[in-house]
Amino acid sequence: MNNLTSSSELSHFPVMLGEVIKICSPRKDGFYIDCTFGGGSYSKELLKFPKTNVVGLDRDKFVISFARDLEKKYPNRFSFYHKRFSEVDNVVKNKTVDGIIFDLGLSSIQLNNLERGFSFKSKKTLDMSMGLSAISAEEVINNYSEQELKSIIKILGEEKDGSRIVKNIIKTRSIKRIVKVSQLVEIIEKSKRKNYSNKINPCTKTFQALRIFVNKEITELIKGIINGTKILKPGGKILIISFHSIEDKVVKFFFNNFSSSRSNPSRYFPENDNTTSLFDKYKNKIFTPSSEEVKKNPPSRSAKLRYAIRNKNKFCYPDELEIKFKKYLDLESIHV
Repeated sequence: MNNLTSSSELSHFPVMLGEVIKICSPRKDGFYIDCTFGGGSYSKELLKFPKTNVVGLDRDKFVISFARDLEKKYPNRFSFYHKRFSEVDNVVKNKTVDGIIFDLGLSSIQLNNLERGFSFKSKKTLDMSMGLSAISAEEVINNYSEQELKSIIKILGEEKDGSRIVKNIIKTRSIKRIVKVSQLVEIIEKSKRKNYSNKINPCTKTFQALRIFVNKEITELIKGIINGTKILKPGGKILIISFHSIEDKVVKFFFNNFSSSRSNPSRYFPENDNTTSLFDKYKNKIFTPSSEEVKKNPPSRSAKLRYAIRNKNKFCYPDELEIKFKKYLDLESIHV
């Protein structure tokens, strides 16, 4: 395996770096959390401001060596934890933070390491783990039932041809175990209906579904943003960059329905007097990459940045968020 072990080997393009830092407005002695450390771009930029303190988290072991280099450079101002961001409140105990950043989805470090099976171009094993995962995509493809695979690909990938793809997966695996990325790519390409106006790679949605499932990404997102909000100080900012519609739906619902601009978190729940709101009035403004950035970093084209500002209310657990997205949480909890 071509392990990434030195910082010189890491290559990552941060999305909307300028916008993120401008929104954060780092202040002297401010405390910030980079929940998806990756190549460390956001952390490094935050540390350029005098006396800022930063904590980095990442579930990916391949970024640890780079994070350790940054710890050596800023021994009293930066610390790194090899953990999922859903555990952020356990990492930062008895402290409140000024800003917390979530850059969701794949990093270029992960995508470009063909050994890990994220890229359609890979000839390697179907893994797709971002780190600290209990299963691999290979295990899912070969061990889960036809109905379970249909649910995963249709719901998490929003793939209209999901039934056709799964039918051919079942047929293929009954003859030979599906181990390589190239095997799955061939199955998908044979299964997809031709759409000459669609510029998206035919494998995109199925790969997205498997990656989300393997890494429990929706569960992690919901837990992460709830626990991150829990440790934000009044006036603290939570910034989230999403890359697909499910992520953005979660973020939009959370910010919109737990903002003080709403008298009721949801029309499906009893009315309240705003004491359960978590954020100041939410402006629902979306930031997207410039055409210049997309040209330099094509994967950034689908990115959406939203942010909210914590109000002074006591933290009240937002059960409605978990209820709203229960079907995703239930699906990601399936195991064989």
